Amino acid sequence: VILGALCGGLLRLATPIDPDIIMLIAFPGDILMRMLKMLILPLIISSLITGLSGLDAKASGRLGTRAMIYYMSTTIIAAVLGVILVLAIHPGNPKLKKQLGQGKKNDEVSSLDAFLDLIRNLFPENLVQACFQQIQTVTKKVLVPPPIEEPPNVTDSAFAMMNETVREAPPEAQMVIKKGLEFKDGMNVLGLIGFFIAFGIAMGKMGEQAKIMVDFFNILNEIVMKLVTMIMWYSPLGIACLICGKIIAIKDLEVVARQLGMYMVTVIVGLVIHGGIFLPLLYFVITRKSPFSFLAGIFQAWITALGTAS
Repeated sequence: VILGALCGGLLRLATPIDPDIIMLIAFPGDILMRMLKMLILPLIISSLITGLSGLDAKASGRLGTRAMIYYMSTTIIAAVLGVILVLAIHPGNPKLKKQLGQGKKNDEVSSLDAFLDLIRNLFPENLVQACFQQIQTVTKKVLVPPPIEEPPNVTDSAFAMMNETVREAPPEAQMVIKKGLEFKDGMNVLGLIGFFIAFGIAMGKMGEQAKIMVDFFNILNEIVMKLVTMIMWYSPLGIACLICGKIIAIKDLEVVARQLGMYMVTVIVGLVIHGGIFLPLLYFVITRKSPFSFLAGIFQAWITALGTAS
């Protein structure tokens, strides 16, 4: 990360660099991100099924309940902390609104629509489609033509034709907002996780009858983890090139820093407070053990997440 930032800063001092050269500099980083995304699906499948197939239903239920309570608690803490920091720091300076432009608004989609979309994505109708698409409620403005009043009989039709020149202009078409469901690009991770959790629990309940499948997914998990290890050996080069290319590609670093500076400060302060204070404190309260040894054990994951913004 540091090497990529330094190289990007030094190369910005050089004469204007050709876009093709910038693309070549960032190319190893692009390959790294593609490899990481490539392993998402097999990693989810193998790790979930392998982990849950070795647990009985009661243990899985207790584990899932505790995980859900922990996840919801930390999410609420993070949301409250985010609101407090935004109100204190004010990263969205109104003076920069004209420079940033108007965002895409979708006010017609309510919180209920978003919640129902969450449930719909949890139960995908097609597993193959869930690998690259997810469902979402969208609103469209549709012109609805006014209803045409037809005369009830021949006599009225004749009078209507005679009075056609003096008849009032027809009412204009009205704009009506209609809701519908559309599939958007992006992996439906929630639906895949839900299915494979159920798959792993069901496979664990079958005992010896599903031993072949358990062995298969155990081997698959080992293979995927070896691939991840190979990619991690390549990651320092990919991360450095990715960051270097991004820094060179920024046209005016000062303007970007001025527009995003307070936002970056807000995010970083929030991450430090949440990850450095709240989560270790929660770990200590629940386990009565020092959180520092645990955090040291996942240090490599921290660095990987920092470098890939994952």
